[in-house]
Order: sequence, then structure tokens, then C-alpha cells
Amino acid sequence: MLEGIRGLDDLDVDGRRVFVRVDFNVPLDGTTVTDDTRIRAALPTIRELMERGGRPVLASHLGRPKGKVRPELSLEPAGARLAELLDCEVLLADDCVGDGPRKVVSDLRDGQVALLENLRFHEGEPENDEAFAKELARLAEVYVNDAFGAAHRAHASVSALPQLLRERAAGRLMHRELEALGHLMTDPPRPYVAVLGGAKVSDKIGVLESLMTKVDTLVIGGAMANTFLAAQGHELGRSLVEEDKLPLARSLLAKAQERGMEILLPVDVVVAGSLDAPAGRAVPVTEVGADDMALDIGPASVARFAESLRAAKAVLWNGPMGLFENEAFAAGTVGVARAIAEAEGFTVVGGGDSVAAIHQHDLASAFDHVSTGGGASLELLEGRKLPGVEALRS
Repeated sequence: MLEGIRGLDDLDVDGRRVFVRVDFNVPLDGTTVTDDTRIRAALPTIRELMERGGRPVLASHLGRPKGKVRPELSLEPAGARLAELLDCEVLLADDCVGDGPRKVVSDLRDGQVALLENLRFHEGEPENDEAFAKELARLAEVYVNDAFGAAHRAHASVSALPQLLRERAAGRLMHRELEALGHLMTDPPRPYVAVLGGAKVSDKIGVLESLMTKVDTLVIGGAMANTFLAAQGHELGRSLVEEDKLPLARSLLAKAQERGMEILLPVDVVVAGSLDAPAGRAVPVTEVGADDMALDIGPASVARFAESLRAAKAVLWNGPMGLFENEAFAAGTVGVARAIAEAEGFTVVGGGDSVAAIHQHDLASAFDHVSTGGGASLELLEGRKLPGVEALRS
């Protein structure tokens, strides 16, 4: 996974401008960052570059401005929060290319950091435009990518730019992501259990098929489990079921049986009449009523999944077990989170709701690796080559 990719230790950064692609695509409430997890994740790389005499020039996207300047998607709030965390001055450029940014970058001194304005204010970024990448390349002599969450995008700052600068490397966060996920892909400890959740089978077809060739047990929860249960002949009332994916679900279940691989599905679910119901009730999967919606896995399912997880030497988790955003249907996700946290094996979690669950319940420190890239990690686990990773290889 890391073959041909240099790390920070391989770079000479003293007195040099270092273009650092970070992922500051953070949630905002007006001009306030409401969750600074992604900013904190980049701190080790930024601090190390500064301590070694480098002059970091940070760049990120925020939201989807579609090539237009939208003040509400300015990176200024992220820069302000970064300055607080670093306890140093962060100089915010008024753009990411042109005379303004070049002046800001040329004036950088030791102990200062520059943050460019939102890359996606320019169409050249998502279009992976080489001319735009060349303009970015004028700002630095060294390139570091620490934005694993954007590594699956063939965008200019991620794909075209690193190939224009001879000295390029993975940042500390990127390195950790590739190391942890690579471990699960190439030489996972056994037994290896993967836990997948979320709404749709269609969102995870590739990773389902890939994991079935690697894991010993596949645990499926969330609304995507409904499609598998329906494929087994269960009546699920008004629950979300992807009717067009029933043949695929049957095929995957048959393949698992042929390979001697175990697929664990819920044996009970928490049902209610609507998504915003204040409470639900647990019923066996054989007793879902015509007007019921399955919105979480039930306590018997949590216990069954936990038993498999306790014996695991490696665990990958991606996706909630139910409608996690409604507290009435969060118990399944939290129960699985606690079971994985208590597992003695090598544990990796990714995906927004899964990561939110472990942070909300102070479980993050119990996991060996918390991935910052939902889509990127899934594509990597599918076996796809990520543009932002391949561009780093020498």
C-alpha cells in the first residue's frame, strides 16, 4: 500500500515552502466551526513541518461552491480555529491562485502558516485542470498530501499537482490511513470480522464483494440489512428495501455459503411507524407488521453480533446499525460500537455516523484506528486505486 510513497522523514523542508493538501471540509454554523475533528487530525503534520523549519502552505476544499466564490464557504473560520489550536498566526490568502496568494506565501516567515482560500472556488480544481495545478505549483517547492478524505477524488490539488513537484510525500495522517487499511487488505489477523451498515446495499456493492473474499465473518446491519432479510423471504412492512437489489443479495448469500464464510444478519429489529417516532419496539424479524418500519437492530442482534466480535482478531466497521440520528434508534449502533471497543483485536472504524457514535460515547481511544475518509476508505477496501495515493508514488 505504501510502496513507492515517501513520508515526511524523507523530505528536506528547512526554509522551504511546503504545499500541504489538508481536509478542512468542516461543518460551519455561520462563521463558527462546529466540529474541528478534521482540523485537529492535520495538526501533527503541520506542527512537524514548522518544527523542522518548513513553511506550510495549506489548501483545502469546503462544500460544493461549483466554481463560484461563495462567502459562506470561505475557509476563514477554519483558519481562525487552526490559529487557536496552533497558538500561532495563520495568514489567510484571499484566493488560492494569483498575485494575492503568491504575495502571502512569499512573505511567510518561520513559525507562520498560510491557508489558501477554498480550492473549489475555481472550476479547475474538480476538473483536475493542469493549468490550474501549475498555478498552485508556483506557491511551493515541496508537496505533502494529508487529506485522505479527498484521496479518491481526481482533483487538481490531489492528482495533477503532486506530479508537478518532484519532492512529494504522504503526511502523518495519510500515512496512518494507508498503513491501517493496508494491514486489513493484505495480511489481516484471523478471524477477521467486517461490520457494514448504512442505508443502501447499492452504496456498498463493491466493498461487499471485495470483503467477502477477505473476511471470515460479515456482519450486516442498518437499512441495508433489510434488503438481505427480504431476500431470505422475510416480510418487512414499510421498511426501506431495495427491491432491485434482491437478486444481488441472494447471490451474495449463496456465494458466502459456498465459500464457508458467515454472514450475520439481524434476528430482531426495532420498529416504529415513522422516521421521527419518539420510541420504537423490538420484534423478531419474523414479526414485522405491515405498517412497521425497521429502523434499528434489536438487542438480540446486538448480543449476537457482539459474540462474534469478541473472538475477532481484526475488525473493520463502516456504517450505522440504524437511524442513528434519532436517539430512539441509536441503541444498535452504540451497542455495536461498545462491542468493537471491547474487542481485543485490531480495530478500525470509518464512516461519518460510525465515527460520530464513538466520539459521542468517548470510545475513540479504544479503537486502533479511526479513519477520516468514508468514501476514500471504502474505495480503497474495494481494491480501487485512489488518484491522491497513486499521485504520490515515485
